[in-house]
Amino acid sequence: MKRILITPLNWGLGHATRCMPIINELLKQNAEVIIATDGRAFHLLSKEYPELTILKLPPYDITYKSHNMMRNIAPQLPKIIKAIVTEHKAIQKIIKGYQIDAIISDNRFGCNSSQVYSVFITHQLNIQIPSNLVQPQVNFFNKQFIQRFDACWVPDFEIEKDSLSGNLSRNIGLKNLEYLGALTRMKYYETSKKHDVLIILSGPEPQRTILEEKLIEQASRLPLKTLLIKGKTEEQNKTVEIGNLTIQNFMTTTELNEAILASDVIVTRSGYSTIMDLVVLGKRAILIPTPGQTEQEYLAKRFEEQGIYHLQEQNSIDLEHALLQVKNYSGYQLKKDERLKEVVEEFLNHLK
Repeated sequence: MKRILITPLNWGLGHATRCMPIINELLKQNAEVIIATDGRAFHLLSKEYPELTILKLPPYDITYKSHNMMRNIAPQLPKIIKAIVTEHKAIQKIIKGYQIDAIISDNRFGCNSSQVYSVFITHQLNIQIPSNLVQPQVNFFNKQFIQRFDACWVPDFEIEKDSLSGNLSRNIGLKNLEYLGALTRMKYYETSKKHDVLIILSGPEPQRTILEEKLIEQASRLPLKTLLIKGKTEEQNKTVEIGNLTIQNFMTTTELNEAILASDVIVTRSGYSTIMDLVVLGKRAILIPTPGQTEQEYLAKRFEEQGIYHLQEQNSIDLEHALLQVKNYSGYQLKKDERLKEVVEEFLNHLK
């Protein structure tokens, strides 16, 4: 039995949730899994996998105060680099202390080792930067970091016409790439309608709270049965009722899966993991990108232009108008494939 360390980045909940199908497949194929992360990702995975060993890694503590990505990230670069160095040291201790056979890191650049086989998970081979001068340098360093790993797994489809992330996941000359298809913890099944609108919140602060306050104020005035999930996994779960609006701090995977299927329209961030959930479950959606997070802005605009999901900007969100407009968008449904099963099998065989 091989012992695999999974290390998702705590930047919203998407990195943690898209690691869950990988964790499940590893367990199904008789591997032993240990998880290491921090923050809300730590709390979520602790609730989902109480039987597994879950360790804490140093936090990146990234915040999104500005609507400009460069202004957000540039001042935090020293802190981010320090976190990467610190987590790299922590990983070496974990490898030795827990006799780890391999690492699968979802966007944590410091979670690799020359001692064991290391895999990096990302859909951002081409990071979107709002500057033609800076973007080549950013992607050069991104490529250099990824090449420190033995392999890179991309949660998307290799064929361009099937791609969900578009230019983000286009290969930039990396070797040992494996495309996993749509990586989601969700499963489609028939269920009866319970909600007109489901609002799912996530992402870095303070933008998550800013959007929460806007949507609670607007949703509470609408004559629609609405459920809002805050995504605050670190808090005790409780339910608050405001007219037709029901508010909960978080949901388990099973609960959220059913809530999405039982809702007419989903209102959510345009994070890539959320996009994968939506396309597998075939739901119509209103996408609200985190201001200054260019990946989300790119994805939301891409699906808006394709007539698939409706785009709304956070600073001008009009929920009532958006719910009327979303009827003009097709949504998208895509069947999950079995590529993940094959990749995990090849991965475990490589370790023998």
